[in-house]
Amino acid sequence: MSTSDHEEDFADLFGGSDEEEVKQPEHTFQKFQRQPEFVLEGTPSELELRLVGSHPLWAHYLWNAAKVFATYLDEHKDLCGGKTVLELGAGAALPGLIAAINGAKKTVVTDYPDRELIENIEYNVKTNLSSLYEQNAVSVKGYVWGTKVGALQEELPNEETKYDIIILSDLIFNHSQHHAMLRTCRELIKPKTGVVLVFYTHHRPHLAHRDVQFFEIAQRPYNPDTDPENWDEVGYSFHAEEFLTQNMGVMFEEDQGDQTVRSTVHGWKLWLD
Repeated sequence: MSTSDHEEDFADLFGGSDEEEVKQPEHTFQKFQRQPEFVLEGTPSELELRLVGSHPLWAHYLWNAAKVFATYLDEHKDLCGGKTVLELGAGAALPGLIAAINGAKKTVVTDYPDRELIENIEYNVKTNLSSLYEQNAVSVKGYVWGTKVGALQEELPNEETKYDIIILSDLIFNHSQHHAMLRTCRELIKPKTGVVLVFYTHHRPHLAHRDVQFFEIAQRPYNPDTDPENWDEVGYSFHAEEFLTQNMGVMFEEDQGDQTVRSTVHGWKLWLD
């Protein structure tokens, strides 16, 4: 990951249709080995994940946060068993796949509606969870954070409109998208019983304060009459609690900043009254 402070809005990440298509690098593959004590009979002990060759949304990496997230969901199978699960910004979709393996009633895996991203997620779902995909227990959708949620609600069973679990895995370094993510989470998480699980690493220690602003914004009081352009006042009335830290080693040796900070995966949960 570059240590540059520059950030682009999602609308600017993909070139216009008139630009000549650039040949992308080949896909790469990584295996995720589940811990044997968490593998139930009839479920895969290993997942093979295809990654896009390169992408401006960083979907060409299997992030440490996703690995810790997946193991946490394995260890706490009751979180997803019989529940409805939504993953935002899924990339390779490892946590979403593990949620489905552990008995989620319905898992909806989403990322930015770019053909390469969505087709790659579909490949990973079909390759690792073909029977669940055929049963429509897992579906893949393109979705832009902060936009209308009707298409995601249509994926829910029994005319439900809210999810039990929302997964955010290594997304909050997108500082310009904090409000968009939180708008979607507030609209789609079940009050009282639902939980938004947020795992991340401070890949740029000098911007760690910007990362944790996500949780400060989440906890501000929600007022639907607040001017949506006045970001310093907009809040979402979530409760927030950090419940996990785990050192996984640095992903990018060449990056600058404290190695312990860049090695640590943090896990938080958000919920509404």
